[in-house]
Amino acid sequence: MESGILGRNFGWKTGESAGSIRRMFKLLVVMSFLAATVFAADLPTKKRLNLATIKTMVAAAEAEAKKLNVEVTICIVDESGNLLFLEKADSASLNTIQFAQKKARHSAFYRSPSKDGADALKKGNLEVLAFPDFFPNQGGLPIQVDGETIGGIAASGAKSEIDEAIAQAALDAAFKK
Repeated sequence: MESGILGRNFGWKTGESAGSIRRMFKLLVVMSFLAATVFAADLPTKKRLNLATIKTMVAAAEAEAKKLNVEVTICIVDESGNLLFLEKADSASLNTIQFAQKKARHSAFYRSPSKDGADALKKGNLEVLAFPDFFPNQGGLPIQVDGETIGGIAASGAKSEIDEAIAQAALDAAFKK
């Protein structure tokens, strides 16, 4: 052994230390795995709209619009109002693009049909106009699974009641069994 600057002896025992480090590393790996398993079990599962469901809803909405002989814009958003799908029929007016998005976002954010917003305004509740993304016009419906709102769907371009019927047909196709 060598003597250091302060006169102390420094020596390394590699045989014992290496074995001890390996055991500690193995223990650390096992503990990490167990911790990850426990924490993963505690995380809630979140339902989301997938592409197959969106396509099912869109096909049903298009079929209902055709059956009712109307040209509309169809919009689907996630629970945060992010656009997942938007389609404007050939003869639907350009303003329906914005209206459909606003109806769908209202339904997702407030977890209720956009008609509820229209009804609140008709009752004289003017404060609702100051709410963010509040749109008091019938035609948007929340997309709900097991009581959880996972998005919103809307149609725009026909009478409001028809817009809502188109959105309802889409929901029925995807979620009624």
